[in-house]
Amino acid sequence: MNKNNYHHPRQALHALIQGVEPDTSRELAADSVLNRVDVVRALLSSVDAIKQVTARQAGRALLPSGVGQHWTEEEEQRLKDAFAKGDAIPDIVHSHNRTVRAIEARLERIGLLTADQRTTNNSFTGSQTR
Repeated sequence: MNKNNYHHPRQALHALIQGVEPDTSRELAADSVLNRVDVVRALLSSVDAIKQVTARQAGRALLPSGVGQHWTEEEEQRLKDAFAKGDAIPDIVHSHNRTVRAIEARLERIGLLTADQRTTNNSFTGSQTR
């Protein structure tokens, strides 16, 4: 099973929560530990945790591939050159596979942009958040 594929385990948990054996759909014995309220709550918590992991992975997949990567000297020089020749921030974002926030933060760090010139603050999208 692919470590990122939680479909089957989630189905199994749902079956157990409903009181049936996942593979055969037979009802669990009344005295099964899986029919205890605390165990069902634990199974429900597991389903919620899987949903959160899946949502986090889906959100992460939408971000550019360069998110979280270390800035190399070569990449920083390309950023300086692009900014100096007047390339638009969205174009720079695309060519570096970074977020608007990352590009603006790096430009600010190297002294080419001030905090007041940034369009991002605590956002990855470039929306105004001040």
